[in-house]
Amino acid sequence: MRMLLFALGLAVATAALGGRVEAQNYPWCAIYSAFGGRNCGFTTYEQCRATSSGMGGFCNVNPMYEPPPGPRTQGKRKMHWKS
Repeated sequence: MRMLLFALGLAVATAALGGRVEAQNYPWCAIYSAFGGRNCGFTTYEQCRATSSGMGGFCNVNPMYEPPPGPRTQGKRKMHWKS
């Protein structure tokens, strides 16, 4: 019962703190087996290869990867002159 109350309290505290929660999005996936063992938590190909090399896996580009938005650029505004 105490554990249930603790979990409920933790959930309420997390919700109360607010903030935006997002899944991490990385460009490389290590594929560990033909049965779907996968880890898409690598920022570079080298990181992925170093992790999967001893396990007989391989690395692929993450098909779900979306790069973060770049800096906002303000387009040039056209000036309309009245004559």
